[in-house]
Amino acid sequence: MSDLQSKRTPWLLSGPALLSYALLLVVPMLMTLVLSFRSFEPMLGVQDEFVVSNYIEVFTDPYFHEIFLRTFVMSALTAFFCVLIGVPEAYILNRMRAPWKGIFLLMTLGPLLISVVVRTLGWAVIFGREGVISETIQFLGLSDGPVSLMYTQTGVLIALVHVLVPFMVLSVWASLQRLDPETERAAISLGASQFTVMRRIVLPQITPGILSGSVIVFALAATAFATPAMIGGRRLKVVATTAYDEFLHSLNWPLGASLAVVLLILNIVIITGYNRFFERKYSQVFES
Repeated sequence: MSDLQSKRTPWLLSGPALLSYALLLVVPMLMTLVLSFRSFEPMLGVQDEFVVSNYIEVFTDPYFHEIFLRTFVMSALTAFFCVLIGVPEAYILNRMRAPWKGIFLLMTLGPLLISVVVRTLGWAVIFGREGVISETIQFLGLSDGPVSLMYTQTGVLIALVHVLVPFMVLSVWASLQRLDPETERAAISLGASQFTVMRRIVLPQITPGILSGSVIVFALAATAFATPAMIGGRRLKVVATTAYDEFLHSLNWPLGASLAVVLLILNIVIITGYNRFFERKYSQVFES
């Protein structure tokens, strides 16, 4: 009887969390999947007829091809720049001593305490025709008139990097906490250069943090709504804003649901392939 109780205990303890997970995530996703196979009539709304025309439209319409390509290219670029900024930043922060480490870590992670909408509104003010960037460019004589980064891919990319780079810093920071600094000193004492220490000792040990951080950033960028909607506007649509328009403006809920389902599936496929490829390759590269 005690063995049976011991086997049931983990399930009983995790039961409330699993139930909440099912109610708040699994059930809505299943309902969205079912909705994506419904038909839609402009004058009648959503119909009970089972169809696959929504997915055919998503996969055959060049308009949606462009939107998906833009979404994933911007997500990949966001992850790339977050790696370039976040990895050195996390390494430098890890090398700092108190109290500067705590101060600069708070400055780095502080934006997470502010709503993404507020941060994006700040960038909208900066990117405007009368913003700091436009005034600086005109002051330097690089432009004869106002310059605006609103409704451009560059503006959306900058805002996304600012919003998501703390997640990269946190992931790399967690890996650096398991790194013994004595191994670096030992390698240097044996004649290794600083570049060799970084390549053969530091980088292989923090690569899991880089991989997990880039996956998190890519997934969040691909599904981001507030930042692309506010900076990109209706001129620069991504999948999330397009699905939003289908739900609330066109009222074509099945097509919006199919866009959401395709985005989720492609995200899973890309992230899974990325993980398997780099987890298999990075160790071989750094050991050579």
